Amino acid sequence: MYKQFIRPLLFRFDPEQVHHWSFKAIGLAFRLGLGPLVTSHFLHQDKRLERKVFGLTFPNPVGLAAGFDKDARLFRELSGLGFGFIEIGTLTPKPQEGNPKKRLFRLKADQAIINRMGFNNQGVDAAAERLKVPHGVLVGGNIGKNKSTPNLSAVSDYLYCLKALYPLVDYFVVNVSSPNTPGLRELQDKAPLTELLNTLKSAGKAHAKTHKTKEKPILLKIAPDLNDTQLLDIIEIITATGTDGVIATNTTISRDGLVSDPELRAEMGGLSGKPLKDKSTEVIRFLHDKSQGAFPIIGVGGIHSPEDALEKLDAGASLIQLWTGFVYEGPSLIKGINTALLERMDP
Repeated sequence: MYKQFIRPLLFRFDPEQVHHWSFKAIGLAFRLGLGPLVTSHFLHQDKRLERKVFGLTFPNPVGLAAGFDKDARLFRELSGLGFGFIEIGTLTPKPQEGNPKKRLFRLKADQAIINRMGFNNQGVDAAAERLKVPHGVLVGGNIGKNKSTPNLSAVSDYLYCLKALYPLVDYFVVNVSSPNTPGLRELQDKAPLTELLNTLKSAGKAHAKTHKTKEKPILLKIAPDLNDTQLLDIIEIITATGTDGVIATNTTISRDGLVSDPELRAEMGGLSGKPLKDKSTEVIRFLHDKSQGAFPIIGVGGIHSPEDALEKLDAGASLIQLWTGFVYEGPSLIKGINTALLERMDP
């Protein structure tokens, strides 16, 4: 139904506007008491789908990637569509508008999206207030720096977000790989990244002691555009700093192999969707093989089918996340992936 009727209608309109409409529609459906009906249709509950990763128990391995529910406004309802976990953000200390519109583009011929949103969000404190309501959803907090904060002061922004969210989320993701904040990817260089992760791990230990809770896992989200030498550096940094895992990958700045209109292909920003599938899988496999499985990996990038998801898991991912595939394929993709996993388990 989604691909035959709903998607063609939605794709007639501006993608960012459709995102806001979709949020309102999902929220309204749950407020009208349709939540149990939605959940019964999409949620696939089976103990065999559980995954224990970096000390957390995920009800299933299919998560929603950061960028969809930036401000933690709909994480409860989205979990009702069958996701095993929801990642909010990217959140920054101060609210910011992000980059000028238009900043979100569909490349329908490539089943892809280009975005240059620029960490638009209402600020970490607003999200923290929403997370204080009991919810029972496994939530990750994706954190970044404000555009106005120079790289030399970036650590303070990440520390602010870590402190604000520490008692409220289940894990953290350090985003230094978005191509849409000027200079941000420079923080992936070995020296600044090592300093950032060491500082956050130390602060996390202190917050865990203050809140009398277990230390929250901290993950690093990396770009798909790193070369082999840089990926080997990432492995070394993750091991040396005790960082708990990697999310591979963020969006790409590459435009290789696209067939959409040249004007669309020329839009600045990060590319996500099907064209990213093989590249992100290669990064996952490289990290897993070269590290000998030393740390968990969350695989994201170009998952549009159950087969795509299984490919990521076979390459070494412990969990996966959807974003563009969710937009193109609809919520049935989540159930389809979990069904495929169960079918694989059956003798």
